[in-house]
Amino acid sequence: MDPRYAAAVDTLSDYFDGLYHSDAAKLATVFHPDAQYVCATEEPLLQLTMPEYFPIVAKRPSPASRGEARTDRIAAIEFAGPVTAFARVHCSIGRKQFTDFLTLILVDGRWQIIAKVFHFDLVEPMIPA
Repeated sequence: MDPRYAAAVDTLSDYFDGLYHSDAAKLATVFHPDAQYVCATEEPLLQLTMPEYFPIVAKRPSPASRGEARTDRIAAIEFAGPVTAFARVHCSIGRKQFTDFLTLILVDGRWQIIAKVFHFDLVEPMIPA
């Protein structure tokens, strides 16, 4: 396996874990401090910085605490040279099923998310039997 791909998958795995457990500290390890968080699914456009986003994550009940099934998966990772990548991933939180477009950059030897642009659809939550 391409080491770049394996390292990007590790970052995305931490991203999924941070979302599933509402762990803002874990998410802070995968997002670049200057990352942008953007969603145009509902109006007005939602655009947050990391200092605005992390407290929201920390306050919400985690999908893990509600017994929600994990639906996270990596649909694609593309590389544009040695230090830039793009990932399309999917996951669910409550009734929201997300498609995330994540732009990653290699900084200080690790992949970090510099931009998260996403869409969500409302669905019935997936609770394990």
